[in-house]
Amino acid sequence: MTSNTILKWGIRFYITLFFLYLFTPLIIMSAATFNDSRFPTISPWRGTTLKWFEELWSDTSMWQALSNSAVIAAGVLMIAVPIGVACALFLSTYRGSGKHFIYGLMLSPLLTPGVIIGISTLIFWRSLNVNGGILLTIIAQTTFIAAYVMLMILARMQRFDRTLENAAFSLGASHLQVFRRITLPYLMPAILSAGVIAFLQSFENYNTTLFVKGHDTTLTVYIASKVRTGLTPSINALGLVLIVVTILLAAAYELRRRHEAKVTEQAAAQIAQSD
Repeated sequence: MTSNTILKWGIRFYITLFFLYLFTPLIIMSAATFNDSRFPTISPWRGTTLKWFEELWSDTSMWQALSNSAVIAAGVLMIAVPIGVACALFLSTYRGSGKHFIYGLMLSPLLTPGVIIGISTLIFWRSLNVNGGILLTIIAQTTFIAAYVMLMILARMQRFDRTLENAAFSLGASHLQVFRRITLPYLMPAILSAGVIAFLQSFENYNTTLFVKGHDTTLTVYIASKVRTGLTPSINALGLVLIVVTILLAAAYELRRRHEAKVTEQAAAQIAQSD
């Protein structure tokens, strides 16, 4: 057996082990959804049932918490992405001596525990007569999620060719035109990715949200409270629904991407034939 064969089988074994480690908990969680047991488990198996989907559908508190999480995540997305993009553009063009200090200052929320961010946000805004709730949760989460967006946009800006902007300026374009026609289209893939990350980071956040949510419970806080009072497989049903929705969205995106790539290739082939 050659060294290349050993390496090839070693890589296959590692990839198989990695995916088993990644997907086995999800498979067990999904299977527990159909077990006729009051506890989310697959052992012992007490029979197949769909009643946990019915219980999930009738759980109005859970749907309200899910709605609050979606609203908060959408609010964080709309605020954190513009702030992160602006910070990244500023740092990519600023050449002053305090650049490293400003970078560290903007990055500091990522190094601060979420509990500290939640408590400090609550104390500060209560002094201004702003109590906990959806608005304060959006503000608290934006303070550190904007830093994630900034890092992703900065990574994209590292490969940006500044001569394109200089050429546009020399042709009489304004700063707004350069940003809209050159910079923004180049950053759009990173902005979309950062938007997805910002939405998911907000949706799953717990430590910061716990202190600033007020009476508006989010999904993560609701699930944590159910852990103390007793979980039922209806939570597994919710997880299974989210997994299925995610797979469908990913499949739809991939099919759309392949269709657009095929259309582009056909258009390029027609242009080549006409020439």
